[in-house]
Amino acid sequence: MPDDNPNAVHVTPRAALRADCTNCFGLCCVALTLTASADFAINKDAGTPCPNLADDFRCGIHTRLRSEGFSGCTVYDCFGAGQKVSQETYGGRDWRSAADTAQQMFKVFPVMRQLHELLWYLTEALTLPAAARIHADLRNSLDATERLTRLSAEDLADLDVSAHRDKAAALLLRAGELERATVPRRSKRSRRGADLIGARLVGADLRGAELRGAYLIAADLRGADLRQAELIGADFRDADLSDADLTGALFLTQAQLNAAKGNAATKLPVSLTRPPHWAADGSGTV
Repeated sequence: MPDDNPNAVHVTPRAALRADCTNCFGLCCVALTLTASADFAINKDAGTPCPNLADDFRCGIHTRLRSEGFSGCTVYDCFGAGQKVSQETYGGRDWRSAADTAQQMFKVFPVMRQLHELLWYLTEALTLPAAARIHADLRNSLDATERLTRLSAEDLADLDVSAHRDKAAALLLRAGELERATVPRRSKRSRRGADLIGARLVGADLRGAELRGAYLIAADLRGADLRQAELIGADFRDADLSDADLTGALFLTQAQLNAAKGNAATKLPVSLTRPPHWAADGSGTV
């Protein structure tokens, strides 16, 4: 049946906020800058196709990315922005056949990624029972974000996405605070943006902890309890999450898990999947 309300917002389902490379024109392989490092084997300017990108927009070394020095590619997540830009914003016209719009497409892609990331967080926030008092505001923010994703390519390229993110971020912060407040005997000490690089946190009770933006690079979190900890923006590169419990962790993303180490005993939120490179023997090695 046709929609009787022309102003109705059609909310993107969570499944559509996952990357679908088969319906994308390899935008992350072209639009982004690569810097030679432990994550990328080469330097590449934004707008220049990666030499591993094939004519069909697929990665020629997809199954060997880590061994070939491109582990950063296995961590990156566009939150479904790639297929949205490719198939909806540009109606299936790829940057090779429509060279006149290529640079614009490469500019639109990172804007769409930011919007889709917000959709992921806002959708999760609306599932938090303790945040019910601000669900109306969260819904309004979600609807506004949805509308922005449906702007024309020209409007998306000129969009001040930072201003919109700032407004949504305040709501997400409040939602996280309300949910963490339900955790009994939680630590009230904020570790927002804390430098926990290489920290030994084996078996640590971090239930309900605020770890927003914390640097947990190479931290030893084996057996740690991270239930309902707020993890938005936390850097888990090479952190060891073997045997850790992340059940109900707030605002955790697949990209964060992909950047970390873990094992078969690591407990994850139902919305995320165990990275294929995680060890199954409990060692947490990659």
